[in-house]
Amino acid sequence: MKVVVVGLGVQGLKRRRVAGADYVASIDPFNLDAEYRCIEDVPLADYDAALCCIPDGPKQEILSYCLRHGKHVLVEKPLWTKSIEAISELEKLARSKGAVCYTAYNHRFEPHFMRMRELVASGVLGRIYSCRMFYGNGTARLVRESRWRDDGAGVLADLGSHLLDTSRFWFGDLEDKFEIYAANCFENRAPDHVVIGSERLPLRIELEMTLLSWRNHFTCDILAEHGTAHIESLCKWGPSIFTYRKRVLPSGRPPEEAVTLVNEDPTWVAEYAHFKHLCETGVPADLTNDLWLGQTLSRLGGLATRWTSGA
Repeated sequence: MKVVVVGLGVQGLKRRRVAGADYVASIDPFNLDAEYRCIEDVPLADYDAALCCIPDGPKQEILSYCLRHGKHVLVEKPLWTKSIEAISELEKLARSKGAVCYTAYNHRFEPHFMRMRELVASGVLGRIYSCRMFYGNGTARLVRESRWRDDGAGVLADLGSHLLDTSRFWFGDLEDKFEIYAANCFENRAPDHVVIGSERLPLRIELEMTLLSWRNHFTCDILAEHGTAHIESLCKWGPSIFTYRKRVLPSGRPPEEAVTLVNEDPTWVAEYAHFKHLCETGVPADLTNDLWLGQTLSRLGGLATRWTSGA
């Protein structure tokens, strides 16, 4: 498979490295190291797929162009479009051309995220009462100085999209019953600290995200009928620790199983292999998850913006 990278920024450079021998060219209007300035300049015969590492604004137009010409696309999360209906239109276009349209949520390929999914699916936890996740990084100043990132719903679209996607990855389809618990613009124009959650789903979910955690960190705590499960940190910020504790009745110190990983981030390679497999096997495009995320993030984003503006 021959691929081009659209957007040669931080993410694009990662995608180019992982694509290896599949990579043929890059497109970027500002980075002079890119071979082309716009996707239309690339001969269609030169590539089979586009890895789109681009701001939200041009996503719909660039994806539509690629899909119309039967090119597979991987686009960095979230899949933003000018209207929610446009997501369904992209899915129809992709299916009509036999092309893959895949939104990258690389955390699904974190070893401990996959381990958590398997544990939840096994049923050994019994009834799950609560899931709390925290995702923080220290990029507030970088975002503030960006030409396009310090805008709209801010951290909610950036990190919140990961947390909402992870919730569906572990627990399956969820209704959009999330509410804003807190939203703040401590340093940035757009929200740089947001807490959302729901008390009205089959389990309680609370998701906190911020650009003000000066040491990048992720934590998850799941409380359930027969035990608890925990994740501390991601592989890229390791060590990453998964802990499963089995409940002792009526009370007492639980037996504990822990797995600690100290290795480089494996998610980029694993996700590219997954995308390549989808392209090679012709799996029909399915943007159901993107449609749900688009609707949920759009609604919550409006609430967060009004919250921080005092409206």
